[in-house]
Amino acid sequence: MEQDEQHSIEEAAHSHTHTKLYDDDDRIKRTGTVWTASSHIITAVVGSGVLSLAWAIAQLGWIVGPSVMLFFSLITWYTSSLLAECYRIGDPHSGKRNYTFVEAVHTILGGFNDTLCGIVQYTNLYATAIGYTIAGAISMMAIKRSECLHSSGGKDQCHISSNPYMIAFGVIQIFFSQIPDFHKMWWLSIIAAIMSFTYSFIGLGLAIAKVAENGSFKGSLTGVSIGTVTKAQKIWGTFQALGNIAFAYSYSQILIEIQDTIKTPPSEVKTMNQATRISIGVTTTFYLLCGCMGYAAFGDTAPGNILTGIYKPYWLIDIANAAIVIHIVGAYQVYAQPVFAFVEKRVIKKWPKINKEYQISIPGFHPYNLNLFRLIWRTIFVITTTFISMLIPFFNDVLGLIGAVGFWPLTVYFPVEMYIRQRKVPTWSYKWICMQTLSVVCLIVSIVAGVGSVASIVLDLKKYKPFMVNY
Repeated sequence: MEQDEQHSIEEAAHSHTHTKLYDDDDRIKRTGTVWTASSHIITAVVGSGVLSLAWAIAQLGWIVGPSVMLFFSLITWYTSSLLAECYRIGDPHSGKRNYTFVEAVHTILGGFNDTLCGIVQYTNLYATAIGYTIAGAISMMAIKRSECLHSSGGKDQCHISSNPYMIAFGVIQIFFSQIPDFHKMWWLSIIAAIMSFTYSFIGLGLAIAKVAENGSFKGSLTGVSIGTVTKAQKIWGTFQALGNIAFAYSYSQILIEIQDTIKTPPSEVKTMNQATRISIGVTTTFYLLCGCMGYAAFGDTAPGNILTGIYKPYWLIDIANAAIVIHIVGAYQVYAQPVFAFVEKRVIKKWPKINKEYQISIPGFHPYNLNLFRLIWRTIFVITTTFISMLIPFFNDVLGLIGAVGFWPLTVYFPVEMYIRQRKVPTWSYKWICMQTLSVVCLIVSIVAGVGSVASIVLDLKKYKPFMVNY
C-alpha cells in the first residue's frame, strides 16, 4: 500500500511538472502574450506597404482613397476574428489545435481546399519575400543616394544600380533565416515593430513639414486626372492602388502561426482578437495619417515610395531608411518562417535522418545547434527570392500583384468558409447571405486589382533590361 501511495505521489508530481513545462498538446509551453502577438502582426502589416499609400491615394483621390483604406481595415479586422476562431476545433479552450493556416483549412474544409490554400498561401508568402527584398534594397540605395546628393549639392543625379543592394539584403537574410522558428524570433519582431513606428513617424513628420512649406493641401477629390495620364493609365493605376492597399493590410496567411505562439489562459482566441484590435487600430491610424499627409504634400505627383520624394534633411531621411531596412529584415522572416516550417516538416517526415544537428560553441553565448539541411535549404530560398527581385524590381507593381492575388482567398474566402463550417451557420440564413456577399465583393476587388498590377508590370517590362535597373 505504501509503495502504491508513493508511486501515486510521484506520478502526481511528474504530472504537475509536465503541466508547468508543456501545453496540452505535449509541446513546450507557449509564452506569447497580447504584446508579442501584436508586435508580430505590426511587423507583418506595417511594412513596405505604408510607403506606397500616398501614391495609392493619389490614384483614387480624397474621397475614395481614405474610404478604401477604412474598408480594407474593417474587412481585415472582421475576417481575422473569424480566422482566430479556427485555431482550435470545437472548444476554444481545450479543442484540438491547428498549428498552421493550411492545417486549419485541411481539418475544417478538407478536400481540394487545403491543396488550393497551400498553393496560394505559400506562393503569396514567397512573393512577399520578393517584395520585401526589393523594398529593403531600395531603402539601402536611398541612404547611399542621399549621401551622393548631399555631397554633390544636388548637381549629380546619383543613379545607382540596384543589384549590389539586393545581394547585400540577401546575404543578411541568409544569416537571419537560421533562426529555427517563430517562437525564437519574438525579439526580432519587437525590434522590427519599433522600427516601423520610427520610419512611419518620420515619414509623417516630413509630409507635414512639406505641407507647411507648400502652404496648402495638394490633391483633388478624384485623384490623378485624365490628361495628366491617359484614360488607360488612370484605370490601371486605380486598379493597382486597390492591390497596394490590400497588400498593406495582408497578414491573415500567418495569423494562425502567430496565434500558435500564445500562452493560455486566457484562451488563444481571446488574446488574438485583442492583439488584432490593437494592431489594426494602430496601423490604420498610421496608414491614414501617412497616406493622407503624403498625398497632401505631393498631390497627384506622389511618388511610389514616399521617402524617395523628400531629400532634406538628409540625416533624418537616412535614419528613416535605415529603420525601414531593419524592419523589413524582420518582416521578411515573419513571412518566410511558415514556408520554412512547411517544407522542413514534409522533408523530415519523409527522410528523418536528414534532421541532424551539430552543436557549435559560441564564446559568450549559448551553443548553437547547426542543422545542415536547414542551412542549405533556407539559403537556397533566400538566393532565389534575391534573384527574382533582381529580375523584376518594380516596387509598386509587385506589391499590388501580391496584395491582389492573396487578398480574397487568404483574407476573406477561407476564413469565411471555415467559420461557417466550424460554427454551423445555416445556409441561406441572414448571416450566411451577408458573409457570402462580402466574399463575392472582395473577389471582384481582388480580380480588378490583379488586372491593374499585371497591366502595369507588362508596361514596365517593355522599357527595361534584366539586371540593369538603376534608381
